[in-house]
Amino acid sequence: MGSLAGEKGHRADETLHRVTLTRPFYISTTEVTQEQWAAVMGVNPSHFHGRNLPVESVTWFEVQEFLRRLNASAHAHFRLPAEAEWEYACRAGSSSAYSFGGQLSTTNASFDAQTPSPVASFRPNAWGLYDMHGNVWEWCSDEYCPYASSAVSDPYQSCHSPYKVIRGGSWYFGAGSARSALRYTHEPQLRGFSIGFRVVREVDQ
Repeated sequence: MGSLAGEKGHRADETLHRVTLTRPFYISTTEVTQEQWAAVMGVNPSHFHGRNLPVESVTWFEVQEFLRRLNASAHAHFRLPAEAEWEYACRAGSSSAYSFGGQLSTTNASFDAQTPSPVASFRPNAWGLYDMHGNVWEWCSDEYCPYASSAVSDPYQSCHSPYKVIRGGSWYFGAGSARSALRYTHEPQLRGFSIGFRVVREVDQ
């Protein structure tokens, strides 16, 4: 997790360290769509409207209410991904700046655009996950905290930070914001027209 100092765009908060995830999980293949959000919440708060567009303009706390309602009606438990789970899923076994290797282009990700794209408009990563780079930033469960400097297992960042982590870049930002290792932040009570999310489903053991 993190990046080498020589990676283009490397930032000081991307300390390279080994992480072990001991609990299996499923992660949604796409960002949550406006249709899915409205089916649970009854309204669509998005700035850009489209059934298959990712829902955006939702606060971290509103996502928690979405998850509460979803879990109340489902025979499973859904939540936001931890930051470590998100990066693991994004990388899909890669160690380069992007899961595709090389550089992003507008043929494989949504960035430097005028609007978000419908989910799954571009090819998926090696594990079949769409839009891990670009389209909308994705809320994670963790607070924004410094990384550990040594190996850790199942990290969940909590340090009384006022910020939550968002990952993946967006249509509104450049390709550099969509690097697998890049960490960005947002206050959990604030919306953003380029911030959405995807969900994790816990696996019964």
